[in-house]
Amino acid sequence: MTTNTFSSLPLQSVMLENIESLDYQLMTPIQAQSLPHILDGKDVLAQAKTGSGKTAAFAIGILDKFEPQTYQTQALVICPTRELADQVSKELRRLARAIPNTNILTLCGGKPLGPQLASLERNPHIVVGTPGRLLKHLQKGSLKLNALKVLVLDEADRMLDLGFLEDITSVIKKTPQVKQTLLFSATYPDEIKNISNLIQKEPIDIRVESLHDNAKIKQVFYEIQKGERTKTLAAILEHYRPESSLVFCNRKQQCQELADDLWKKGFHALALHGGLEQKERDQVLVQAANKSTSILVATDVAARGLDIKDLDAVIVFEISPEPEVHIHRIGRTGRAGSTGLALSLFTTSEIRKVTAIEDYQKAPVTIEKPSTLKARENFKLSPPMVTLCINGGRKEKVRAGDILGALTANKSLPGKQIGKIDIFDHYSYVAIERPIAKQALKILSEGKIKGRKFRAHKLR
Repeated sequence: MTTNTFSSLPLQSVMLENIESLDYQLMTPIQAQSLPHILDGKDVLAQAKTGSGKTAAFAIGILDKFEPQTYQTQALVICPTRELADQVSKELRRLARAIPNTNILTLCGGKPLGPQLASLERNPHIVVGTPGRLLKHLQKGSLKLNALKVLVLDEADRMLDLGFLEDITSVIKKTPQVKQTLLFSATYPDEIKNISNLIQKEPIDIRVESLHDNAKIKQVFYEIQKGERTKTLAAILEHYRPESSLVFCNRKQQCQELADDLWKKGFHALALHGGLEQKERDQVLVQAANKSTSILVATDVAARGLDIKDLDAVIVFEISPEPEVHIHRIGRTGRAGSTGLALSLFTTSEIRKVTAIEDYQKAPVTIEKPSTLKARENFKLSPPMVTLCINGGRKEKVRAGDILGALTANKSLPGKQIGKIDIFDHYSYVAIERPIAKQALKILSEGKIKGRKFRAHKLR
Protein backbone atom coordinates (compact mmCIF):
# COMPACT_ATOMS: atom_id res chain seq x y z
CA MET A 1 0.00 0.00 0.00
CA THR A 2 1.46 3.38 -0.99
CA THR A 3 1.28 6.29 1.41
CA ASN A 4 -0.48 8.57 -1.08
CA THR A 5 -3.67 6.49 -1.16
CA PHE A 6 -6.66 7.73 0.86
CA SER A 7 -7.01 4.24 2.34
CA SER A 8 -3.69 4.80 4.13
CA LEU A 9 -5.41 7.46 6.27
CA PRO A 10 -7.28 6.69 9.53
CA LEU A 11 -10.70 7.53 8.02
CA GLN A 12 -14.06 5.84 8.62
CA SER A 13 -15.00 3.21 6.05
CA VAL A 14 -18.08 5.19 4.88
CA MET A 15 -15.88 8.21 4.16
CA LEU A 16 -13.34 6.09 2.26
CA GLU A 17 -16.15 4.53 0.20
CA ASN A 18 -17.54 7.97 -0.66
CA ILE A 19 -14.07 9.26 -1.63
CA GLU A 20 -13.68 6.26 -3.92
CA SER A 21 -17.13 6.85 -5.47
CA LEU A 22 -16.05 10.43 -6.28
CA ASP A 23 -13.13 8.95 -8.26
CA TYR A 24 -10.50 10.46 -5.99
CA GLN A 25 -7.74 7.96 -6.69
CA LEU A 26 -4.45 9.14 -5.22
CA MET A 27 -3.87 12.05 -2.88
CA THR A 28 -2.39 15.19 -4.44
CA PRO A 29 0.89 16.46 -2.88
CA ILE A 30 -0.91 18.98 -0.64
CA GLN A 31 -3.35 16.29 0.54
CA ALA A 32 -0.60 13.75 1.20
CA GLN A 33 1.49 16.27 3.16
CA SER A 34 -1.28 17.97 5.14
CA LEU A 35 -4.01 15.38 5.81
CA PRO A 36 -2.09 13.21 8.32
CA HIS A 37 -1.39 16.34 10.42
CA ILE A 38 -4.94 17.69 10.01
CA LEU A 39 -6.43 14.35 11.10
CA ASP A 40 -4.01 14.38 14.04
CA GLY A 41 -5.52 17.68 15.21
CA LYS A 42 -2.46 19.84 14.49
CA ASP A 43 -2.61 23.44 13.26
CA VAL A 44 -1.42 23.65 9.64
CA LEU A 45 0.03 26.55 7.64
CA ALA A 46 0.03 25.43 3.99
CA GLN A 47 0.98 27.02 0.70
CA ALA A 48 -0.59 25.45 -2.37
CA LYS A 49 -1.67 26.73 -5.77
CA THR A 50 -5.24 26.77 -7.11
CA GLY A 51 -6.28 23.35 -8.37
CA SER A 52 -3.96 21.49 -5.98
CA GLY A 53 -6.74 19.75 -4.03
CA LYS A 54 -6.43 21.81 -0.85
CA THR A 55 -10.23 22.18 -0.46
CA ALA A 56 -10.64 18.40 -0.20
CA ALA A 57 -7.75 18.31 2.29
CA PHE A 58 -9.40 20.58 4.85
CA ALA A 59 -12.92 19.33 4.02
CA ILE A 60 -11.96 15.72 4.83
CA GLY A 61 -10.32 16.96 8.04
CA ILE A 62 -13.47 18.85 9.06
CA LEU A 63 -15.82 15.96 8.29
CA ASP A 64 -13.64 13.49 10.21
CA LYS A 65 -13.99 15.54 13.41
CA PHE A 66 -17.52 16.85 13.55
CA GLU A 67 -20.37 15.13 15.43
CA PRO A 68 -23.56 15.07 13.30
CA GLN A 69 -25.77 14.41 16.34
CA THR A 70 -24.57 17.68 17.97
CA TYR A 71 -26.50 20.57 16.40
CA GLN A 72 -23.97 23.35 16.88
CA THR A 73 -21.52 25.05 14.50
CA GLN A 74 -18.38 22.95 14.80
CA ALA A 75 -16.38 24.18 11.78
CA LEU A 76 -15.99 27.57 10.10
CA VAL A 77 -14.34 28.21 6.72
CA ILE A 78 -13.56 31.85 5.86
CA CYS A 79 -13.13 32.66 2.14
CA PRO A 80 -12.29 35.93 0.34
CA THR A 81 -15.06 35.79 -2.30
CA ARG A 82 -18.60 34.48 -2.80
CA GLU A 83 -17.43 32.34 -5.72
CA LEU A 84 -14.84 30.54 -3.63
CA ALA A 85 -17.26 30.13 -0.71
CA ASP A 86 -19.80 28.51 -3.04
CA GLN A 87 -17.16 26.18 -4.46
CA VAL A 88 -15.95 25.17 -0.99
CA SER A 89 -19.55 24.48 0.13
CA LYS A 90 -20.16 22.28 -2.93
CA GLU A 91 -17.01 20.26 -2.23
CA LEU A 92 -17.97 19.85 1.43
CA ARG A 93 -21.45 18.64 0.46
CA ARG A 94 -20.01 16.11 -2.02
CA LEU A 95 -17.65 14.72 0.61
CA ALA A 96 -20.38 14.77 3.30
CA ARG A 97 -22.75 12.53 1.33
CA ALA A 98 -21.60 9.60 3.47
CA ILE A 99 -22.72 11.35 6.68
CA PRO A 100 -26.55 11.67 6.95
CA ASN A 101 -28.15 14.98 7.95
CA THR A 102 -25.01 17.08 7.63
CA ASN A 103 -26.06 20.74 7.69
CA ILE A 104 -23.69 23.03 5.72
CA LEU A 105 -24.54 26.73 5.37
CA THR A 106 -22.97 29.41 3.15
CA LEU A 107 -23.03 33.00 4.47
CA CYS A 108 -21.92 35.66 1.96
CA GLY A 109 -22.65 39.29 1.25
CA GLY A 110 -24.81 40.19 -1.72
CA LYS A 111 -27.57 37.87 -0.45
CA PRO A 112 -30.54 38.92 1.74
CA LEU A 113 -30.10 38.46 5.49
CA GLY A 114 -33.60 37.02 6.11
CA PRO A 115 -33.11 33.52 4.66
CA GLN A 116 -29.65 33.32 6.27
CA LEU A 117 -31.11 34.15 9.69
CA ALA A 118 -33.74 31.43 9.25
CA SER A 119 -31.07 28.89 8.22
CA LEU A 120 -28.93 29.79 11.24
CA GLU A 121 -31.85 28.95 13.54
CA ARG A 122 -31.43 25.35 12.38
CA ASN A 123 -27.89 25.29 13.86
CA PRO A 124 -25.64 24.35 10.93
CA HIS A 125 -22.77 21.96 11.63
CA ILE A 126 -20.42 23.73 9.18
CA VAL A 127 -20.47 27.37 8.05
CA VAL A 128 -18.62 28.71 5.00
CA GLY A 129 -18.60 32.46 4.42
CA THR A 130 -16.94 35.76 3.61
CA PRO A 131 -15.49 37.91 6.45
CA GLY A 132 -17.92 40.85 6.32
CA ARG A 133 -21.11 38.77 6.37
CA LEU A 134 -19.79 36.39 9.04
CA LEU A 135 -18.94 39.36 11.25
CA LYS A 136 -22.42 40.84 10.72
CA HIS A 137 -24.07 37.62 11.93
CA LEU A 138 -21.72 37.40 14.90
CA GLN A 139 -22.56 40.97 15.88
CA LYS A 140 -26.30 40.18 15.58
CA GLY A 141 -25.85 37.06 17.70
CA SER A 142 -27.35 34.88 14.96
CA LEU A 143 -24.07 32.96 14.43
CA LYS A 144 -22.70 31.26 17.54
CA LEU A 145 -19.20 29.80 17.54
CA ASN A 146 -18.81 28.67 21.16
CA ALA A 147 -18.71 24.97 20.07
CA LEU A 148 -16.24 25.53 17.21
CA LYS A 149 -13.61 22.81 16.76
CA VAL A 150 -12.00 23.75 13.42
CA LEU A 151 -11.32 27.16 11.86
CA VAL A 152 -10.09 27.37 8.24
CA LEU A 153 -8.76 30.49 6.48
CA ASP A 154 -8.82 29.69 2.75
CA GLU A 155 -6.91 31.83 0.22
CA ALA A 156 -5.62 33.88 3.15
CA ASP A 157 -3.33 35.98 0.92
CA ARG A 158 -6.30 37.28 -1.09
CA MET A 159 -8.20 38.14 2.09
CA LEU A 160 -5.26 40.27 3.22
CA ASP A 161 -5.02 41.89 -0.25
CA LEU A 162 -8.70 42.82 -0.01
CA GLY A 163 -8.19 44.50 3.36
CA PHE A 164 -10.11 41.90 5.40
CA LEU A 165 -7.53 41.58 8.19
CA GLU A 166 -9.58 43.63 10.68
CA ASP A 167 -12.80 41.68 9.94
CA ILE A 168 -10.98 38.33 10.12
CA THR A 169 -9.41 39.29 13.45
CA SER A 170 -12.83 40.32 14.81
CA VAL A 171 -14.34 36.98 13.72
CA ILE A 172 -11.48 34.98 15.28
CA LYS A 173 -11.94 36.81 18.60
CA LYS A 174 -15.44 35.29 18.76
CA THR A 175 -14.09 31.72 18.52
CA PRO A 176 -12.93 29.48 21.41
CA GLN A 177 -9.25 29.66 22.33
CA VAL A 178 -8.91 25.89 22.03
CA LYS A 179 -9.52 24.84 18.42
CA GLN A 180 -7.67 23.60 15.36
CA THR A 181 -6.70 26.36 12.91
CA LEU A 182 -5.87 25.60 9.27
CA LEU A 183 -4.46 28.41 7.13
CA PHE A 184 -4.19 27.88 3.35
CA SER A 185 -2.61 30.39 0.99
CA ALA A 186 -1.60 30.29 -2.68
CA THR A 187 1.24 32.78 -2.13
CA TYR A 188 3.38 33.35 0.94
CA PRO A 189 3.96 37.04 1.73
CA ASP A 190 5.34 38.05 5.14
CA GLU A 191 1.85 39.04 6.30
CA ILE A 192 0.76 35.39 6.14
CA LYS A 193 3.47 34.37 8.60
CA ASN A 194 2.44 37.29 10.84
CA ILE A 195 -1.22 36.25 10.93
CA SER A 196 -0.20 32.62 11.54
CA ASN A 197 1.84 33.73 14.55
CA LEU A 198 -1.23 35.53 15.92
CA ILE A 199 -3.80 32.74 15.54
CA GLN A 200 -1.98 29.37 15.33
CA LYS A 201 -0.22 27.17 17.87
CA GLU A 202 2.98 25.52 16.62
CA PRO A 203 1.60 25.00 13.10
CA ILE A 204 3.01 22.41 10.73
CA ASP A 205 4.49 24.47 7.86
CA ILE A 206 3.83 22.84 4.47
CA ARG A 207 5.03 24.25 1.15
CA VAL A 208 3.94 22.50 -2.03
CA GLU A 209 5.97 23.49 -5.09
CA SER A 210 4.25 26.61 -6.45
CA LEU A 211 5.88 26.58 -9.87
CA HIS A 212 4.06 24.81 -12.66
CA ASP A 213 5.24 22.13 -15.05
CA ASN A 214 6.85 24.19 -17.80
CA ALA A 215 6.62 21.23 -20.15
CA LYS A 216 2.81 21.46 -19.93
CA ILE A 217 2.53 25.25 -20.38
CA LYS A 218 3.84 27.12 -23.42
CA GLN A 219 4.67 30.58 -22.06
CA VAL A 220 5.28 33.51 -24.45
CA PHE A 221 5.65 37.22 -23.67
CA TYR A 222 4.79 39.84 -26.31
CA GLU A 223 6.57 43.20 -26.13
CA ILE A 224 4.08 45.86 -27.26
CA GLN A 225 3.98 49.58 -27.84
CA LYS A 226 1.93 51.81 -25.57
CA GLY A 227 -1.75 51.80 -26.58
CA GLU A 228 -1.53 48.46 -28.43
CA ARG A 229 -2.79 46.07 -25.73
CA THR A 230 -6.30 45.44 -27.06
CA LYS A 231 -5.12 45.28 -30.67
CA THR A 232 -2.42 42.72 -29.74
CA LEU A 233 -4.86 40.71 -27.64
CA ALA A 234 -7.19 40.41 -30.65
CA ALA A 235 -4.20 39.32 -32.79
CA ILE A 236 -3.28 36.67 -30.18
CA LEU A 237 -6.82 35.28 -30.22
CA GLU A 238 -6.79 35.21 -34.02
CA HIS A 239 -3.37 33.52 -34.17
CA TYR A 240 -3.83 30.84 -31.47
CA ARG A 241 -7.64 30.40 -31.73
CA PRO A 242 -8.14 29.08 -28.16
CA GLU A 243 -11.63 27.68 -27.58
CA SER A 244 -11.58 29.01 -24.00
CA SER A 245 -9.43 31.82 -22.57
CA LEU A 246 -9.08 33.52 -19.21
CA VAL A 247 -7.75 37.09 -19.58
CA PHE A 248 -6.33 38.73 -16.43
CA CYS A 249 -6.60 42.47 -15.76
CA ASN A 250 -5.39 44.26 -12.63
CA ARG A 251 -8.50 46.46 -12.15
CA LYS A 252 -12.23 45.75 -12.34
CA GLN A 253 -12.99 48.82 -14.48
CA GLN A 254 -10.39 47.65 -17.00
CA CYS A 255 -12.09 44.21 -17.06
CA GLN A 256 -15.45 45.59 -18.13
CA GLU A 257 -13.98 47.99 -20.68
CA LEU A 258 -11.89 45.24 -22.27
CA ALA A 259 -14.79 42.78 -22.43
CA ASP A 260 -16.92 45.48 -24.12
CA ASP A 261 -14.11 46.28 -26.60
CA LEU A 262 -13.68 42.61 -27.48
CA TRP A 263 -17.44 42.23 -27.94
CA LYS A 264 -17.41 45.11 -30.44
CA LYS A 265 -14.64 43.30 -32.34
CA GLY A 266 -16.84 40.22 -32.70
CA PHE A 267 -15.52 38.11 -29.82
CA HIS A 268 -17.82 36.51 -27.24
CA ALA A 269 -16.25 37.99 -24.09
CA LEU A 270 -17.68 38.36 -20.57
CA ALA A 271 -16.27 40.24 -17.57
CA LEU A 272 -16.04 38.89 -14.02
CA HIS A 273 -15.29 41.42 -11.28
CA GLY A 274 -16.50 42.70 -7.93
CA GLY A 275 -18.87 45.27 -9.44
CA LEU A 276 -21.41 42.72 -10.73
CA GLU A 277 -24.75 41.97 -9.09
CA GLN A 278 -25.12 38.41 -7.76
CA LYS A 279 -27.38 37.25 -10.60
CA GLU A 280 -24.95 38.70 -13.19
CA ARG A 281 -22.03 36.94 -11.50
CA ASP A 282 -23.92 33.65 -11.46
CA GLN A 283 -24.67 33.93 -15.17
CA VAL A 284 -21.07 34.77 -16.09
CA LEU A 285 -19.76 31.84 -14.04
CA VAL A 286 -22.31 29.45 -15.58
CA GLN A 287 -21.38 30.51 -19.12
CA ALA A 288 -17.66 30.22 -18.39
CA ALA A 289 -18.05 26.73 -16.93
CA ASN A 290 -20.36 25.34 -19.65
CA LYS A 291 -18.37 26.61 -22.68
CA SER A 292 -20.90 29.29 -23.66
CA THR A 293 -18.30 32.04 -23.78
CA SER A 294 -14.93 32.04 -25.51
CA ILE A 295 -13.25 34.66 -23.31
CA LEU A 296 -13.60 35.47 -19.63
CA VAL A 297 -11.94 38.73 -18.53
CA ALA A 298 -11.32 38.75 -14.78
CA THR A 299 -9.41 40.26 -11.88
CA ASP A 300 -7.31 38.00 -9.64
CA VAL A 301 -9.80 38.30 -6.79
CA ALA A 302 -12.83 37.43 -8.93
CA ALA A 303 -11.00 34.46 -10.49
CA ARG A 304 -10.28 32.83 -7.13
CA GLY A 305 -12.49 29.76 -6.82
CA LEU A 306 -13.25 29.77 -10.54
CA ASP A 307 -13.69 26.25 -11.86
CA ILE A 308 -13.20 25.99 -15.64
CA LYS A 309 -12.26 22.59 -16.99
CA ASP A 310 -9.81 22.32 -19.93
CA LEU A 311 -8.87 26.01 -20.09
CA ASP A 312 -6.91 26.39 -23.35
CA ALA A 313 -5.16 29.69 -22.62
CA VAL A 314 -4.42 32.22 -19.91
CA ILE A 315 -3.70 35.68 -21.31
CA VAL A 316 -2.09 38.23 -19.02
CA PHE A 317 -3.35 41.58 -20.36
CA GLU A 318 -1.37 43.48 -17.74
CA ILE A 319 1.44 41.87 -15.72
CA SER A 320 1.10 41.86 -11.94
CA PRO A 321 3.91 43.55 -9.97
CA GLU A 322 4.15 40.33 -7.92
CA PRO A 323 5.84 37.43 -9.80
CA GLU A 324 4.15 34.89 -7.51
CA VAL A 325 0.73 36.18 -8.65
CA HIS A 326 1.80 35.78 -12.29
CA ILE A 327 2.79 32.13 -11.72
CA HIS A 328 -0.51 31.57 -9.93
CA ARG A 329 -2.43 33.04 -12.88
CA ILE A 330 -0.81 30.92 -15.57
CA GLY A 331 -1.21 27.74 -13.50
CA ARG A 332 -4.89 27.69 -14.43
CA THR A 333 -4.07 26.25 -17.84
CA GLY A 334 -2.20 23.01 -18.60
CA ARG A 335 -3.88 21.06 -15.81
CA ALA A 336 -4.64 17.36 -15.42
CA GLY A 337 -1.99 16.29 -17.90
CA SER A 338 -3.18 18.56 -20.73
CA THR A 339 -1.07 21.26 -22.38
CA GLY A 340 -1.82 24.96 -22.05
CA LEU A 341 -0.89 28.40 -23.30
CA ALA A 342 0.23 31.35 -21.16
CA LEU A 343 0.52 34.55 -23.20
CA SER A 344 1.51 37.87 -21.60
CA LEU A 345 1.66 41.47 -22.81
CA PHE A 346 4.19 44.04 -21.58
CA THR A 347 5.62 47.41 -22.58
CA THR A 348 9.28 48.46 -22.32
CA SER A 349 8.50 50.25 -19.05
CA GLU A 350 7.37 46.91 -17.55
CA ILE A 351 10.54 44.97 -18.31
CA ARG A 352 11.41 44.84 -14.59
CA LYS A 353 8.26 42.80 -13.96
CA VAL A 354 9.32 40.31 -16.64
CA THR A 355 12.81 40.06 -15.10
CA ALA A 356 11.25 39.44 -11.67
CA ILE A 357 9.21 36.55 -13.14
CA GLU A 358 12.37 35.04 -14.67
CA ASP A 359 14.15 35.30 -11.30
CA TYR A 360 11.19 33.77 -9.48
CA GLN A 361 10.78 30.80 -11.83
CA LYS A 362 14.57 30.44 -12.20
CA ALA A 363 14.24 30.26 -16.00
CA PRO A 364 14.27 32.76 -18.87
CA VAL A 365 11.03 33.59 -20.71
CA THR A 366 10.40 33.61 -24.45
CA ILE A 367 9.82 37.13 -25.79
CA GLU A 368 8.24 37.67 -29.22
CA LYS A 369 7.14 40.67 -31.28
CA PRO A 370 3.43 41.03 -32.15
CA SER A 371 4.48 40.97 -35.84
CA THR A 372 4.98 37.18 -35.49
CA LEU A 373 1.22 36.74 -34.95
CA LYS A 374 -0.56 35.59 -38.12
CA ALA A 375 -3.85 37.12 -39.24
CA ARG A 376 -6.52 34.73 -40.57
CA GLU A 377 -9.09 35.49 -43.25
CA ASN A 378 -12.79 35.40 -42.27
CA PHE A 379 -11.75 34.61 -38.71
CA LYS A 380 -14.50 33.99 -36.17
CA LEU A 381 -14.17 32.67 -32.63
CA SER A 382 -17.54 31.44 -31.35
CA PRO A 383 -18.14 29.36 -28.23
CA PRO A 384 -19.47 25.87 -29.01
CA MET A 385 -22.42 26.19 -26.63
CA VAL A 386 -25.24 28.68 -25.96
CA THR A 387 -26.83 29.11 -22.52
CA LEU A 388 -30.60 29.26 -22.14
CA CYS A 389 -32.06 30.73 -18.95
CA ILE A 390 -35.33 29.38 -17.51
CA ASN A 391 -37.31 31.44 -14.97
CA GLY A 392 -37.77 28.56 -12.56
CA GLY A 393 -35.37 26.84 -10.21
CA ARG A 394 -34.93 24.90 -6.99
CA LYS A 395 -37.69 26.78 -5.17
CA GLU A 396 -40.12 25.95 -8.01
CA LYS A 397 -39.10 22.25 -7.69
CA VAL A 398 -37.37 22.27 -11.10
CA ARG A 399 -34.67 19.61 -11.44
CA ALA A 400 -32.03 18.99 -14.12
CA GLY A 401 -33.83 15.80 -15.18
CA ASP A 402 -37.06 17.77 -15.75
CA ILE A 403 -35.30 20.18 -18.14
CA LEU A 404 -33.56 17.37 -19.99
CA GLY A 405 -36.87 15.51 -20.28
CA ALA A 406 -38.67 18.57 -21.67
CA LEU A 407 -35.98 19.09 -24.32
CA THR A 408 -35.81 15.46 -25.45
CA ALA A 409 -39.46 14.44 -25.08
CA ASN A 410 -40.35 14.70 -28.78
CA LYS A 411 -36.99 13.13 -29.76
CA SER A 412 -36.13 16.00 -32.12
CA LEU A 413 -33.18 16.98 -29.90
CA PRO A 414 -30.59 14.32 -29.06
CA GLY A 415 -29.49 14.32 -25.41
CA LYS A 416 -25.81 14.32 -26.40
CA GLN A 417 -26.20 17.90 -27.78
CA ILE A 418 -27.41 19.16 -24.40
CA GLY A 419 -24.63 20.22 -22.03
CA LYS A 420 -24.35 21.26 -18.40
CA ILE A 421 -27.54 22.11 -16.48
CA ASP A 422 -27.27 24.42 -13.45
CA ILE A 423 -30.15 24.92 -11.00
CA PHE A 424 -30.34 28.02 -8.76
CA ASP A 425 -33.10 29.09 -6.37
CA HIS A 426 -35.32 30.80 -8.96
CA TYR A 427 -33.44 30.29 -12.23
CA SER A 428 -32.04 27.37 -14.19
CA TYR A 429 -29.48 27.38 -16.98
CA VAL A 430 -28.92 24.78 -19.70
CA ALA A 431 -26.07 24.71 -22.23
CA ILE A 432 -27.07 23.74 -25.76
CA GLU A 433 -24.85 23.13 -28.78
CA ARG A 434 -24.92 26.30 -30.89
CA PRO A 435 -26.52 24.80 -34.07
CA ILE A 436 -29.65 23.64 -32.20
CA ALA A 437 -29.98 26.51 -29.68
CA LYS A 438 -32.93 28.20 -31.48
CA GLN A 439 -34.80 24.91 -31.69
CA ALA A 440 -34.19 24.23 -27.99
CA LEU A 441 -35.36 27.73 -27.02
CA LYS A 442 -38.57 27.22 -29.03
CA ILE A 443 -39.24 23.92 -27.24
CA LEU A 444 -38.76 25.50 -23.80
CA SER A 445 -40.73 28.67 -24.64
CA GLU A 446 -43.70 26.90 -26.22
CA GLY A 447 -43.70 23.69 -24.18
CA LYS A 448 -43.90 22.79 -20.50
CA ILE A 449 -41.57 21.57 -17.78
CA LYS A 450 -43.24 19.20 -15.30
CA GLY A 451 -46.58 20.26 -16.78
CA ARG A 452 -45.93 23.95 -16.09
CA LYS A 453 -45.09 26.89 -18.37
CA PHE A 454 -41.83 28.74 -17.69
CA ARG A 455 -40.32 31.72 -19.51
CA ALA A 456 -37.00 31.06 -21.24
CA HIS A 457 -34.49 33.26 -23.05
CA LYS A 458 -30.98 33.06 -24.49
CA LEU A 459 -28.14 34.67 -22.55
CA ARG A 460 -25.90 37.09 -24.43
